[in-house]
Amino acid sequence: MLWIKAFHIIAVVTWFAGIFYLPRLFVYHAAAEDTLSRDRFKIMEQKLYRIIMTPSAIVAVSLGIWLVALNGSYFLASHWFQLKMLFIVLLIAYHLWCGHLMAQFARDANTHSHKFYRLINEIPVLLLVVPVILVVVKPF
Repeated sequence: MLWIKAFHIIAVVTWFAGIFYLPRLFVYHAAAEDTLSRDRFKIMEQKLYRIIMTPSAIVAVSLGIWLVALNGSYFLASHWFQLKMLFIVLLIAYHLWCGHLMAQFARDANTHSHKFYRLINEIPVLLLVVPVILVVVKPF
């Protein structure tokens, strides 16, 4: 079980590296004024999302399900775990939304300013801090 947990944590860290970086790329992409820069950001965003973020998310979620399956009655009855799952669902939704935003950039159909992307770049902080506190402290 400790090996599963270790690889789960590694996958989560890798996933969050992308979750923090992709919206930052969106900030720069939205502010870019030349075609060469915009094309470069499209490539960077797609590689980050498809090669790092999404596989890491799949591994993190799969290993998380495996860990729950090993002791399901404990986890499913714990209120801290139920709240954590809500945040995981929000994280997955955020991940998919970032994919949607990336697709808009790829089609040159972005409608948001770099200030908007600076704001949404802060969302992952909550999506990381709350679950970590819930897992470590188990407040209820």
